[in-house]
Amino acid sequence: MVTFRELEMYKNFDELAEDVIDLAKEILPDQLFYLSSISEAQQIILKHSPNDTTIPIAEGLVLNLEDSLCSRVDFKNKQPLVYEDVKDGHALGVFEEKLEAANVRSYLGLPISFVNGERFGTLCAVNDEKSQFDTKSITLLQRIVRMFTYYLDLERFAYRDSLTDLYNRHYLARFFEGHSDAGGAVFFLDLDGFKKVNDLYGHETGDMVLKEVASKLQRFTANHPDALAIRLGGDEFLVYFTKPASETELGEWANRLLDSLSDWEADYPLSASIGIAQYAAGGDCNLKELLQQADQALYQAKKAGKNRYTFY
Repeated sequence: MVTFRELEMYKNFDELAEDVIDLAKEILPDQLFYLSSISEAQQIILKHSPNDTTIPIAEGLVLNLEDSLCSRVDFKNKQPLVYEDVKDGHALGVFEEKLEAANVRSYLGLPISFVNGERFGTLCAVNDEKSQFDTKSITLLQRIVRMFTYYLDLERFAYRDSLTDLYNRHYLARFFEGHSDAGGAVFFLDLDGFKKVNDLYGHETGDMVLKEVASKLQRFTANHPDALAIRLGGDEFLVYFTKPASETELGEWANRLLDSLSDWEADYPLSASIGIAQYAAGGDCNLKELLQQADQALYQAKKAGKNRYTFY
């Protein structure tokens, strides 16, 4: 899932998003267009065209996805969702009252996905009056969406690890540069026994293990909104906490990760070691030095017997 903090790194995102909206308005000038990003539970309005309707909308508006018609858009088959008149017997159920409250009378939603199939969001046209959406206009809008998708994938490729889809070193450096004032901590993780897995089962299995490690880290960071998961390379990973935490909290979190990374259905001889380094708010923290500190702590954890964490 793409996040606001990731979009902040994308070059010229605001400018291109505005171009997408402007081009869409050229095709259907009477519509209110908006570009949104979608997560599992929420929809965020990123950009919208000038509003000449009675529909309340604002950039940065967060909606529950279950309350939005965009939840019905067919991402799997990349098909638009079209309601020229939402009151025209569509049996919208719970949506009817919500659409009426928002003054939405017509709706056109086009899915935006990455090449790997992951949802990004939607380009939508809404109006407080009935509308007509002809096939030619919808086809032109789909072409705009496709070009926007190419841009998103190029940006994503620059900041994501190709094997695991975790953030990479480049993203970490860019993000740390703009968000390190608040203080925080890093977990430097290295797998214990990964070489043995590669030797016994082959590199294809090794890649599967790395992907599963990434999944475990993503599940962990899903419960920690202020944390990022990064693959540094090989079997080295990083969890970056963007806000300070106590040693007690960090220790508890490290133990949860250690338990997760030593539990394998295939009974692989795997565990993990973690080196923890912290930095204070307002200081002149250098990322290279912080990673060196965490690496030294990791070395001590390995030396002490592995499958444990050590503070720098």
